[in-house]
Parts: sequence; C-alpha cells; structure tokens
Amino acid sequence: MRHRPRKRFGQHFLHDPAVLARIVAAIAPQPDELLVEIGPGEGALTRLLAARAARLVAIEIDRDLAARLRREFPAERIELHCADALEFDLARLPPGARLVGNLPYNISTPFLFRVAGLGAQVRDCHFMLQREVVERMVAAPSTPQYGRLSVMLQVRFAMERLFSVAPGAFRPPPKVESALVRMRPLGAPEPPAAFADLVRRAFSARRKTLRNALGLAAEELAALGLDPALRPENLSPQDYLRIAATRAR
Repeated sequence: MRHRPRKRFGQHFLHDPAVLARIVAAIAPQPDELLVEIGPGEGALTRLLAARAARLVAIEIDRDLAARLRREFPAERIELHCADALEFDLARLPPGARLVGNLPYNISTPFLFRVAGLGAQVRDCHFMLQREVVERMVAAPSTPQYGRLSVMLQVRFAMERLFSVAPGAFRPPPKVESALVRMRPLGAPEPPAAFADLVRRAFSARRKTLRNALGLAAEELAALGLDPALRPENLSPQDYLRIAATRAR
C-alpha cells in the first residue's frame, strides 16, 4: 500500500529513476564513508545509498515511514532515527559525515541555518531544495537573491548548484521547481560570536545604509575600507567577518 503524503510534513517523494541516479552520481559515495540522509521518506534514495556506503544514518520524522524502513532494512545496515531533523542533535555525528537529503520545503531554511554551524564537522552536503532557496544559497553580493542565508552559508561552505529538477519527478508534484546543491566546507576558522547577530541585524534593514543598519560610524567603516553609503546586500561574507572581528576586540 502506497504511503499517502502528509502536508504537515511537506512530503514530496522523489521517484524519478534518472534523477535519483544523477544524485547518487553527484554524491559518489564510497564504501568507507558515513552518509546521513535527512528525510528518507519512502526510501527511493536510501536503497541506492545503502548499497554503496559503509554506514548510513537516516532521520525520518514520519512514524509510519520510519516503521516501513525498519522492516525493510536491518539495523546493521541503517541506523534509523524517528525524529524531527530540526531537533536532532547533528553535532553528535562523527567528523567526516556526509549529509544528504530531499528536504521538505517547510523546514529547509531553518534547517540550513542549523547546518551552517557544522562546517568543521561534515565532509560535504548534498540537498534537494526549492530552486528559489538554492538561488539564495549561492547568490553573489549585490543581487536580489543575496541575503542572510547566503552569508551564513558562504562564510563556511563553497556552494555549488548542480542541476534543476522538474515537479514531475516527485509524488505529489510540488508547485515549484527544485534543484540539487552541493556544500563543501571551506575549512575556515569559526566566525566570531558576534557574527550571526551582526548578519541578522544587517539584513533586517537591508535597504538602509551600513551606518543606519549597523550603527557604525563613518570612521569605523572607512577603517575597514567600506563605503558608508553601501547597503548590507553589497557586502561579501568576508566583509561581515571583518566587521564582526572588530566588534570582538
């Protein structure tokens, strides 16, 4: 009996064999790696990953789907957690884990903010997301899509949009296109404690000048080589790091 997709979980199950094959090829899992799948759903991608990875951890919020996966896969093949990915302690994962997932659109942005703090722990991430979210993730400064999410991810990860996926590849088809994105840690030091709050405040007033958005004096900005007339959307992630570093002194 087919599982009826539940709106409250934002379920759209990927079923297209060609798309699934492209995802696996992009990930290129190796026999000695740990993969962590967020939202395995009906297990279409799970089966392909389990056949290639040494160890697979799966996090599924839907109890019925989790029960089905447990019946199909023995515990020694898949470590399954029936849990909300927004509440699961990702920091407990071993270093070098590779995150994979067809993320529900209704949790994608808050989940990505959580992943932003894992740059020193994961090897990489491959996520299927709403195309508009991926465009925000990879956006360059001074573009309409560039914002808080762009900065918070790009300061820790090299971002790469891989390919788009049409609605028909899912059951039920979403109303928007999707895209697969790759995130690779830059290996950079952890940003200063003030960084996240600085970026949040900047983009809550993105149409204002830096002086008004961040309360910085013209002399402070000039010392950093920044034009006081610039707006938050004009600064690079590295610019925000430099501002946060001055605040930390």
